[in-house]
Amino acid sequence: MLKRLVLTFFGLFGALLAQQNYDLVVYGGTAGGVMTAIAGARHGLKTVLLEPGRHVGGMATGGLSRTDTGTREVIGGLALEFYYRTGMRYDMHRYKNPVAWFYEPKVGEAVMVDMLTEAGVTVLYNHRLREETGVVKQGLRVTEIATENGERFAGKIFADCTYEGDLMAQAKVSYTVGREGSAQYGESLAGVRDRTPKHQFLFDVPARDERGNLYPEISPNKPGKSGEPDKGVQAYNFRIIATDVAHNRIPWPKPAGYDPRRYELLARYLDAFVKHNKRAPVFHELTLIARIPNGKADFNNQGPFSTDFIGKNWDYPEAGYATRERIWKEHINYIQGFYYFLANDPRVPKSLQTEVNQWGLPKDEYLDTNHWPHQLYVREARRMVGEFVASQKDLQTDLTKPDVIGMGSYNSDSHNIQRFENARGMAENEGDMQVPVKPYQIPFRVVLPKRAEAANLLVPVPFSASHVAFSSMRMEPQWMIIGHASGVAAALAIRNNTSVQDVNIAELQKILKSEGAVFDFVPTPQQDALRIIHNKMRPKGVSLFNWEY
Repeated sequence: MLKRLVLTFFGLFGALLAQQNYDLVVYGGTAGGVMTAIAGARHGLKTVLLEPGRHVGGMATGGLSRTDTGTREVIGGLALEFYYRTGMRYDMHRYKNPVAWFYEPKVGEAVMVDMLTEAGVTVLYNHRLREETGVVKQGLRVTEIATENGERFAGKIFADCTYEGDLMAQAKVSYTVGREGSAQYGESLAGVRDRTPKHQFLFDVPARDERGNLYPEISPNKPGKSGEPDKGVQAYNFRIIATDVAHNRIPWPKPAGYDPRRYELLARYLDAFVKHNKRAPVFHELTLIARIPNGKADFNNQGPFSTDFIGKNWDYPEAGYATRERIWKEHINYIQGFYYFLANDPRVPKSLQTEVNQWGLPKDEYLDTNHWPHQLYVREARRMVGEFVASQKDLQTDLTKPDVIGMGSYNSDSHNIQRFENARGMAENEGDMQVPVKPYQIPFRVVLPKRAEAANLLVPVPFSASHVAFSSMRMEPQWMIIGHASGVAAALAIRNNTSVQDVNIAELQKILKSEGAVFDFVPTPQQDALRIIHNKMRPKGVSLFNWEY
């Protein structure tokens, strides 16, 4: 009996030791997660940031170095501080422009690590939420989360700052995946899209080979009717950091099991391009090249067949870890093969191939992942359905909010969702959306679960928005802005002993304003004049999306 009591005591003691107690537990080291943690810690909270992988910053340090700013003047608070600190690393003051919107990933990550360290945030890497059973909840309160290594973290407030929304989902908070139909929120841009001109086959490229077989990378399925809902997810890719500096350049890697036949549609597209335009394409017409410091560039999707792995990510948002890992590796294989094909296949026009081979992976980036970005660009996965769901009108007509915490201004920007054979037997992409918006206010309500579902959970990254609204609000500066507000809100909820839904909005706004948040945008005459001049200088045929002021 005594032996049993001793074992029970030590078992309970061991369990208590395994549990770590914090005021604020942030799960997910994305840029939004980093700023949530920093803001909470700066306001006195004992804060831990749990990152499933080995790096912080998500896409902001994982390849997206050409920051999607939109109207830059609406970016304030901790987001602006990050870009300002990054500018200091490059001594941007020399040019009377202290902010660096474009930067090297290793520099951006170093800045974020410094900010976390200065704030006193405990950062724990390789701490992935235990699958399916990682969240403990009592009533409306999350009490602790457990990671795969057996550690447990108790907290007063929790924040889901993952792109995937795993904590939110395990906490039984309502969410959705895919596209709403036009009728659900009265959105003209919702659901399946009509034929769109961007990143589209602008001249005929047959979908089948001479034997009548669909080319690889074309789905046998057809899209629904225009405006209908579906479970489609906008394409993911890797934002490649490349360099054309010879001494720092590694040739494009050949992926395992490479088969050039996989890129037959690309070969046919290149052939059709030459016939239609009477010239060979340049590299920028196949991958968006945005220069960043020290001879490097951020490479993104560009055109109808590029780095977006269209239609191959639909299962990712709700998949288990093993399936996600498989999808992740499939994206690496596809994109490495894309660049390797362009660099080596004899069917690629010689001038294009020469240009492609002037680039390669930089030796001084991503040293622990073979110089390949450590973050898959998960543009959209689960999205919370809170009591308030931001929708198209909140970007276009209902621009002001009583609970404003920051601003957004980037296009409604969804990448293609599927590639199919159209009625004429030609390849066609579907899902692209590039629709300008006016600078709009972001409401605090987008991070709040329904009152009946969770009282101490904030959701700054997979927040409550329709597919249309999310496609604008999902930009990294906005995630940082929302994270900043969430960290401050966590401190207020704890200090005033309230649920997250009952945080005093006036107090929250006062603090955010004192910390540089921007709630209003009024263009100055010079800003308007610069925009006019800039757009007049825009090359003929280049969209505003690719010629951003």
